[in-house]
Amino acid sequence: MDTQQKDLSYFALRLQELLNTSFPEKAWDTKFINQRSSWAAIAYEGAFLAGNPASQCNHIAEYILFEGLHFSKFDTVFQVVCNEFDTRMADEELRPFALKMYPVCEPVFVNYILTDDFSYTKEFDLLYTELTGTIAIWIEENGLQ
Repeated sequence: MDTQQKDLSYFALRLQELLNTSFPEKAWDTKFINQRSSWAAIAYEGAFLAGNPASQCNHIAEYILFEGLHFSKFDTVFQVVCNEFDTRMADEELRPFALKMYPVCEPVFVNYILTDDFSYTKEFDLLYTELTGTIAIWIEENGLQ
């Protein structure tokens, strides 16, 4: 296996792990994963050939690999479920419930301009409150099923 292929699979695995955890809606998008992994591997190799230390090469590759993937709508829904509804269900039910609530909450996100640093804005608190209300209403109407 050549180094390019090894780097490519390394970056694909790193990206896949993040997508599985924080971006379930993108976890099966093989075109996206392959494209980003390829770009990251090419950037790493180019930075390395330019004489950069490995840590800097990694930084450059990861910037490309994870661009636009720092704020996760799913992580936000999961955070709300864990913080606001954790007393209503067992710990092992929190993530599956958040996955169920994700499509229910999706329309709420349309009202916000989501950037990588959105979690650090004043609007995040409004989003958090709105998501909490959306989930509470859904539970009131449907139960915890």
